[in-house]
Amino acid sequence: MVRLRPKTDARRLRHGYPWVWADQLVTDRRTKALSPGTIATLEDAARTPLATVAVTPGSKIIARVLDRDPEAAIDESWLAGRIARATALRDRLYRTPYWRWIHAEADGLPGVVIDRFGDVAVCQPNAAWADALREPVADALVAAGATTVVVNAEGRARALEGLPGGVEVVRGRLDGPLPVEMNGATYIADLLGGQKTGLFYDQRDNHAFAARFADGVDVLDVFSHVGGFGLAAVAAGATSALLVDASEPALALARQGADRSGAGDRVETRAGDGFDVMAALAAEGRRFGLVISDPPAFAPAKPALQAGLRAYEKAARLAAALVAPGGVLVLCSCSHAADLAKFRAACVAGIGRAGRSARLLRTGFAAPDHPELPALAESGYLKALTFALDG
Repeated sequence: MVRLRPKTDARRLRHGYPWVWADQLVTDRRTKALSPGTIATLEDAARTPLATVAVTPGSKIIARVLDRDPEAAIDESWLAGRIARATALRDRLYRTPYWRWIHAEADGLPGVVIDRFGDVAVCQPNAAWADALREPVADALVAAGATTVVVNAEGRARALEGLPGGVEVVRGRLDGPLPVEMNGATYIADLLGGQKTGLFYDQRDNHAFAARFADGVDVLDVFSHVGGFGLAAVAAGATSALLVDASEPALALARQGADRSGAGDRVETRAGDGFDVMAALAAEGRRFGLVISDPPAFAPAKPALQAGLRAYEKAARLAAALVAPGGVLVLCSCSHAADLAKFRAACVAGIGRAGRSARLLRTGFAAPDHPELPALAESGYLKALTFALDG
């Protein structure tokens, strides 16, 4: 048993909030001695059972709600139930098994991210409870249809939980990067050495919308990773696409994807800092009918918010200057600390500083295989703003 402090209001937890912060829990000697990821019953200050939680005494998020039932047994059967529920939703959304399988708290597995690549599942156990249960999680994924399971234990979130890193194939085998068909393009996902799980499914719908403006124009995709927006654009008829990223290995995968898509002759890559390359392109007099800026999180947490907003404004200014008259600009943020209003304001300021006027065509979010937990604002992290630029 663990218990909320007397002045902690339990209503928020009863209404679906999934986290207990360190200053909200009684942390006596017994609680501090618990092993990271210990499963326990959470009580309110009056000792009324509230939920089954995973406790990590050294974390700022000291307890994560696993089940609203205080007597729930967190075992392979329980895991299988959560995975089956998530699978049923994705099967109704997509015709092929290429999607975000588990989206952490929003799918009832807090701190756990799993992406599916056909018969291969890539799991990121970013919380101590899930790391302790990685074997039962792998077994549940195999029972749900995966033949190969990769555990990717890299990332900032694990460091915050005091967990070690590493990437390991724990079930089956994996011989190399995999092709993924999406939005008419072929992407190459490196599940062992790439960023995160190897591919970003969350931008799928935003890729498709931006591609509507690609036919017959030159496209610039900055912070492109393996070519998310750019390859979708050439599949939709872009004359050319220039992909810019700091990672040469990511660009090499993008070129492989372009070749597999039959568009290798229309795709160019340039390795370098996105800001520096945009400034250089402006100096070269380059202009593009469609420009996309999809950077990593500039504001991953509140302390970085102001610096992050300045970076988003700068990205918008540099990108807007490269849009041909009458062209389209797509600006993205995956920073949950920068909410939509703040991000949009930074983008509008940057476009204005570039001397351009714009109309907002669409506000996009993560694809539906990345559901949001209504009580947890952090689960709605992705924003994609599409502007038509005049003049």
